[in-house]
Amino acid sequence: MKFHPRRTIRALLPPLAAGLALTALPAQTAQAASTLTNGGFESDGTGSAAPAGWSEYGDTGASYTESGGHSGGYRLSHYSSSAYKVETYQYLSGLTNGNYTLTAWVRSSGGQKAAYLALRNCGSAEQRTDLPISSNGWIRIVTSVKVTNNQCTISVNSDANAGNWINVDDLAFTSGTTGTSIHGADISSLAKSEAKGGVYRTGSGTAGDALSILKSSGMNYARLKVWVNPADGFNDKAHVLATAKRVKAQGMKLLVDFHYSDTWADPGAQTKPAAWAGHTYSQLKTDVYNHTYDVLNALKAQGTTADMVQVGNEINGGMLWSEGSTDHWSQLAGLINSGYDAVKAVNSSTVVALHLAKGGDKAGTEWWFDNAVASGVKFDAIGLSYYGYWHGPLSDFQTTLDDAASRYGKPVFVAETAYPFRLDSDDSLTNQIDTTGELVSGYPATVAGQTKWMNDVASIVEAVPNGRGLGVFYWEATWTAVNGNGWDPTDAGSGNGWENQALFGYDDKALSSMTWFSHR
Repeated sequence: MKFHPRRTIRALLPPLAAGLALTALPAQTAQAASTLTNGGFESDGTGSAAPAGWSEYGDTGASYTESGGHSGGYRLSHYSSSAYKVETYQYLSGLTNGNYTLTAWVRSSGGQKAAYLALRNCGSAEQRTDLPISSNGWIRIVTSVKVTNNQCTISVNSDANAGNWINVDDLAFTSGTTGTSIHGADISSLAKSEAKGGVYRTGSGTAGDALSILKSSGMNYARLKVWVNPADGFNDKAHVLATAKRVKAQGMKLLVDFHYSDTWADPGAQTKPAAWAGHTYSQLKTDVYNHTYDVLNALKAQGTTADMVQVGNEINGGMLWSEGSTDHWSQLAGLINSGYDAVKAVNSSTVVALHLAKGGDKAGTEWWFDNAVASGVKFDAIGLSYYGYWHGPLSDFQTTLDDAASRYGKPVFVAETAYPFRLDSDDSLTNQIDTTGELVSGYPATVAGQTKWMNDVASIVEAVPNGRGLGVFYWEATWTAVNGNGWDPTDAGSGNGWENQALFGYDDKALSSMTWFSHR
């Protein structure tokens, strides 16, 4: 992520009011089977009121099959021109106890009080996954549960306002489990914020340690960027070491994000550190190795070994320009591998990730990693930045993420994402996202909209096949508006255009959107 005082405004998209209240519908006894029947809704055709094998409860006229399936000819839809509550469900019995996963392809208009898949009456706690908002592309979601009583009810639920709709198709109920291991956030801004007087409070208003507050909501992984010799003296080796102690004291894991610059590195800028400016390619390889080794070895020596490392930040165009640009793949490969070797020399089990932006760009991601693999680049995991207001729809993001995981056989994660909880500024700098027209359709700039965005992104990562979806890092959870903690390390008076996307409000209180950290 890079900070600019200027913004790009997207075409106006009318936001839908999103609610998060959930309605519990009573369990109904239906015909019993031990395998899911008619998961593709192909048995009856258009207009079937109650699809074969399925039962309905509530405003049953709002639940029906119609043409336009994900793979076959038909799908299940929930829709009514007036407000409705309906459940379409199937009761399974005679199951062998164990872990099961429900997979489904879905679309949704958004705007419902609730729209979700559920697995309930399975002997353990009910499990739910909300439907992401997608009016065009189909999205695959999963819900997993432990069956302990030989039975389970598979349920599709809507508590909707007039005109809201969902499509559901190709359900499968199979053995296995899902979940994500990384529920993280970048907190690189924290040390400077605190040094400049920043305060963090619990949801009830009690001042406290930001990391402790985040941990209490379920955060388990912190991401820290490191610059070589930044003008403001923050995000350097010393500050990373100090913050890492706090991270590990909370029982969290640590991702160290090397920018190999004195300032922001991203697809538009990969400026060499001033100290390396006149160096040859051969010298730069040594610089990368020594700097990477130095920071990581110091972390290890103080008992805070990095669990994951990014060799470069958003390196779509390469790094350490111009020698390490993607115009010189063999040289870029040499620089990345120099960083990889340094990481492994400090600790062989530290995961090395390569990080690209544009998480909805399947073709661009393939081009980059195909070249990397052909050039002998070494890596353990793939991280993508995915900002929905810049990087395309959720369905494109899922396609890109799934393709990267399968094509390269590596685990994948979201290295950065975020969403605004309001549009106005808390300082003098215009926010990066500050108009309704820039928002993702269906996700309002509210705490509820921020919460839903994060849960839906996490659900897509959870659904990556073969357990290759590691999880999500929220970008800059603690970057509230604090005088002196602006985006430009060379300008103490620069503002922060991101405070409306932090996870603490303008009153410094923890936002309830932190609940996303507890996503399955």
